[in-house]
Amino acid sequence: MPAFVDKTTGYRFYDEKSFLRMQEILFYRELDFSLKSIGEILSSPNYDKSKALTEQKHLLTLKKERLERLISAIDGAVKGENVMKAFDNSEFEKHKAEAKEKWGKTDAYKEYAERTKDYSKQKWNEIAEGMDHIMAEFALCMKKDESPNSAKAQSLVKMLQNYITENYYLCTNEILAGLGQMYVADERFMNNIDKHADGTAAFICEAIEVYCGK
Repeated sequence: MPAFVDKTTGYRFYDEKSFLRMQEILFYRELDFSLKSIGEILSSPNYDKSKALTEQKHLLTLKKERLERLISAIDGAVKGENVMKAFDNSEFEKHKAEAKEKWGKTDAYKEYAERTKDYSKQKWNEIAEGMDHIMAEFALCMKKDESPNSAKAQSLVKMLQNYITENYYLCTNEILAGLGQMYVADERFMNNIDKHADGTAAFICEAIEVYCGK
């Protein structure tokens, strides 16, 4: 989360701890891991940062090699050559699957899979609308100049945590803290939240950090 947010300009200032966690999140995003998977991985009691970074480097190297093959294949395609082998991504997918198997099979993941397996499209839409409503409430709280540690903001964090637990999986404080960091680390996630008001994602992240005692 930001160490400080300038309310006048909206600029976010991050301390070293926040940057290090954001880096971990963004490396996984570059490897196309979902935000939910990243949250589960980072909150897993078996998570080893050093080993995870080594695995990320290997996966990114495989991704780089594939892109280089595709770039070279373009020249061959121009000459009329068969370059279908360049599209083979099996090795990368194999190692990615192994990484998910190693860190992604948390209790939260299993609970999520079991609880949501029979959700209809309408159910998913209703849950999404409910989540969006909570984000809008955070934005309204921020607009009223409430601080992240105010009673109102903290009650909204509790509401968010309960909502996730009720609809997805047991949202522990550790998982909740990881989600808060992802709200500001991933630009797509942040933009979706900030549609309610600029700075909402950062406000939620700060409120969650207060709530979790970070």
